[in-house]
Amino acid sequence: MALIDLQNISKQYDTKVILKEVNFTLLEGQKIAVIGQNGQGKSTLFKVIMGITEPDSGEISIDKSIKIEMLDQQPKFKTNTTVRQAIEDQLVEIKNAKTEYEKLTLELATNYENKELLNRQSELATYIEFHNAWDIDNTIERVLKEFKLKEYENKDVNLLSGGEQRRVSLAGLILKKPDVLLLDEPTNHLDVYMVEFLESLLTKNNFTLLFISHDRYFIDNIATNVVEIDGGVLRNFNGGYSKYLEQKQQILEGMQKDHDNLIRLVKREAHWMQRGVTARRKRNERRKAEYFDLKKKAKSNPALIRKMSLELQREQKSFNTEEKQQNKKKMLYELDDICKSLGDKMLIKDFTTRILQKDTIAIVGPNGSGKSTMLKIFMEKLQIDAGKFKKGDFEIGYFDQQREMLSDNKTIMETFCPNGGDRVILDDGRNMHVFGYLKNFLFPKEYLDKKIGVLSGGEKNRVALALLFTKKVDCLILDEPTNDLDIPTINILEEYLQNFQGALIFVSHDRYFVDKIAKKLFVFKGEGLVEESFQPYTEYLEIEKEIIELEAFEKEISKEEKQKEQKQETQGTKKQTKLSYKDQREYDSLPDEIEELEVKIEELNSCLMDPECYTQRGIVAVSDELDKTKVTYEQKVERFLELEELVESFKS
Repeated sequence: MALIDLQNISKQYDTKVILKEVNFTLLEGQKIAVIGQNGQGKSTLFKVIMGITEPDSGEISIDKSIKIEMLDQQPKFKTNTTVRQAIEDQLVEIKNAKTEYEKLTLELATNYENKELLNRQSELATYIEFHNAWDIDNTIERVLKEFKLKEYENKDVNLLSGGEQRRVSLAGLILKKPDVLLLDEPTNHLDVYMVEFLESLLTKNNFTLLFISHDRYFIDNIATNVVEIDGGVLRNFNGGYSKYLEQKQQILEGMQKDHDNLIRLVKREAHWMQRGVTARRKRNERRKAEYFDLKKKAKSNPALIRKMSLELQREQKSFNTEEKQQNKKKMLYELDDICKSLGDKMLIKDFTTRILQKDTIAIVGPNGSGKSTMLKIFMEKLQIDAGKFKKGDFEIGYFDQQREMLSDNKTIMETFCPNGGDRVILDDGRNMHVFGYLKNFLFPKEYLDKKIGVLSGGEKNRVALALLFTKKVDCLILDEPTNDLDIPTINILEEYLQNFQGALIFVSHDRYFVDKIAKKLFVFKGEGLVEESFQPYTEYLEIEKEIIELEAFEKEISKEEKQKEQKQETQGTKKQTKLSYKDQREYDSLPDEIEELEVKIEELNSCLMDPECYTQRGIVAVSDELDKTKVTYEQKVERFLELEELVESFKS
């Protein structure tokens, strides 16, 4: 059923055509992502649907029985309203419906043949079911917790930051579940865990949704369709972001040479997406099979669960085989057991690492865990509390959300050519005309004389990034570089970063961007723990989720084991209280044996990377020995975990 239908809608501001006879239909249950370059009409389309902007021509047909609501970029709340009240104020209709339903249920207990009451009860039940509101109070609690708002629930909502206020507004809208929900960049100010929670809510609760987003994984996970607005024209694509790329590539391949640059970008993006998603899907399928197999076996041997948890944790901290080959590269930073607290909160505790010439590092983790603090330490804007911090002699290029390198009073031309002229020298030595260079960042020629102050937030970000790549630096430090950027600009940014010859350190919640750019992660886990990993970020998050599930399953098994033991004791069954002499000797010796095998595995891996070593010993012989050693190692670890499980059971 069509809820919204726009026919031949046109809208023009001065001489700029924003929408040109576009047709758009939203069906019940669809989740449509609207993408396109900033300033191309995405927000205008939303405003036309909401009745905020009148089109110049065309017909708007919207089902009068439905409620449409939109997430404001700058939400407004009543004065003296707490965070919890601000959310609950949006749920008055739902709570009234529940109260009326409960009242009718009591009435029907004594008047169960009243058809009018029965019909009204049925209507209310359908309404409550649609809004997933049978247990609304517990759902509010969960949303407060997952959106990191629980600690502020009794605080005046108007005293929160802009990002926190948007989370409050988003939480209320999601719980309210209007018939059609419009979201403009809903993942801004959300960390990856909040985004995953939002994804699960939107998919499980069958929302009808129209949203603007630059988060490509979010689009891929949520969207049933993608609508692209370009030059006033609207094109519809079936499926999420990866399907959009495939269809877009087919369209672009048939277009003229002017689009060669765009075709190259889309082909590159489509290739990366296909490779990354396919590989991740295969890994996930393998892990799921292993997990379900474990669940079958675990009840008879709970140590298997712990074994897989340990394997997953090792995988998260997997050894980088390239590290030894990078020793000859220039050292930029050396950190040795550094610690940093702000107030009573420990952000970084005993963290040791080194950063070399071409390292590409993403700093990831929940909001407020210390990521920006780490950047400030690298920038020498903050001093560490303890440990050793050493920075080499090199130039840093810095990008932050405040765009401190820009002056609102200067034109774009003055910004790039402060000493006159019309050419810029890029970080790789190329000499280019300003317009030729800025065209790569999607700026038309008429923008050269515009003042920075009149540009939008996204346009300022593009100028700042373009300016950054004209600086000769050894290390780029970027704080949330994809915020306020549209997808075409993010693609351009990614291409520049992939060609950058120095080190790159950046903070980002954009999983797609991190997967594509980073070769190493600094994962902020909370309470000062910072972990290094060399995996794609989405794979790290999948493993993290599996470890949590396995730990919960292990507790469940442990509980069942204890209940079984208690039952045996009440029935007078004799219970073993310690290891046998043979098992005790084996348990005592296994840790040393396992450690020796780990050393041997590392030595054999090193030999396989050293031509002189494997030529002398024979590559086949070394490889066979490595395989056999790994098998022995796995057997020893499994046996140790079995014995350890027994020892723990005796203690309890």
